[in-house]
Amino acid sequence: MNMKSPLMCACLLVLFGCQPDATSPYGDDGLNAQQGKVLRYLALGDSYTIGEAVTPSARWPNQLVDALRPALQAGDSLAPAHIVATTGWTTADLKQGMDGEALDTTAWDLVSLLIGVNNQYQGLPIEEYAQEFDALLDEATDLAGGDPTRVFVVSIPDYGYTPFGQANQASISAALQAFNDTCRTRTLAKGVAHFNITDISQQWPDTPGLVAVDGLHPSGVQYGLWVDSFADEVADLLD
Repeated sequence: MNMKSPLMCACLLVLFGCQPDATSPYGDDGLNAQQGKVLRYLALGDSYTIGEAVTPSARWPNQLVDALRPALQAGDSLAPAHIVATTGWTTADLKQGMDGEALDTTAWDLVSLLIGVNNQYQGLPIEEYAQEFDALLDEATDLAGGDPTRVFVVSIPDYGYTPFGQANQASISAALQAFNDTCRTRTLAKGVAHFNITDISQQWPDTPGLVAVDGLHPSGVQYGLWVDSFADEVADLLD
């Protein structure tokens, strides 16, 4: 019986055992060819976006991420929301905060913007808000790869419908309506989606549990209602 030498067997093992498996999901670069994309979401705003007086998991951008994940295409994943927001920020403050974060070094698949309540509260001119909001919206679009369909704007909630603002509800609501009209008009003019959550905020006190413990900001429950109202439409933006 003619036996192969041990040296020949070893050579054959090296020659054939190291060939790529034609059925393997891995390419020559060692990466899984079937692996989907990691999508990244940037949320820009003020106290409403950072979720003043609620836990991090109750912030609406984080609730939105949780709502979007089941709707992703097979293999895709959604990273935790990256939030650039601070309580008290105006449009000018947000611009400064964005400039300090080198946001253009990341490819963002989705960008949201909610800003303006502090412009109104501080008595800043609505014309100034309009100009600075336009610039922020343009920058948000640039961060989304220049695609306005990957950007959305959320309206300003009405803090007149809180224990803090109820004594001046009529005047607060009227002032915020003017800011929200400006926000909506300029958003739609740029081809960006606009989601109105103001009417949800105005359901207090008829609907209990909508205000956080500080008596001013939305509760996690209210933020959840916001997300429920626009999550499906945001999911369409990611398709």
